[in-house]
Amino acid sequence: MTVSAAFGAGGPVVGPAVADRLGMRFVDRAIPELVAGEIGCTLEEALVHDDRALSGIGRILAGAARLPTVALGMDVYLPDRTIAQPEDFVAHTEAVINRLADRGGGVLLGRAAAVVLAGRRGVLHVRLDGPRDRRLAHAAAEMPEMSPERGRPARSGSPDRDVERMLDDNDRARTAYVKHFYGADPADPRLYHLVIDTTRLPVSATVELIVVAALAV
Repeated sequence: MTVSAAFGAGGPVVGPAVADRLGMRFVDRAIPELVAGEIGCTLEEALVHDDRALSGIGRILAGAARLPTVALGMDVYLPDRTIAQPEDFVAHTEAVINRLADRGGGVLLGRAAAVVLAGRRGVLHVRLDGPRDRRLAHAAAEMPEMSPERGRPARSGSPDRDVERMLDDNDRARTAYVKHFYGADPADPRLYHLVIDTTRLPVSATVELIVVAALAV
């Protein structure tokens, strides 16, 4: 099963809960760890090129896209370039995802897994999303350390502004990653069997919907 989750849509909560219900492995951080081991770099270097890394290739591509004089291609120079090209990390990530699927899979979060495993029989593809304002509210509620009400001031400006910046950065990074390497939009419902607005449903209901769908595939 693959789970694509927009920022603030509850992917890190829903994914493990679904995996637990189905008796499957939840796969998130393990993917860049395996990629790092295969390429021979550090986990930190692998995470730079991860689809959710704010300082990685997604953010750089997203930034380049906003500049009309910069072509959105791999001629964009990466600061502190590692021993491998971004394409190498993507290729190894795809190989890891396919190997996991060959071995019975699990619940895979992110990494454009729905595109990588598109057409593979027996794999359910799920998208967790919701209106931007509601995702923003959910994200803010999940980050109490950024709330003055909890006794800690925001890092810069208001807590809402900080969370909003994180949401926009994450959305741009993930979209740029999938569009650049696969020519697809991660929010395109045609990529998924099931699309759920998790800002409208409680986690328990979301998990139940996914479990029922997974058992029917």
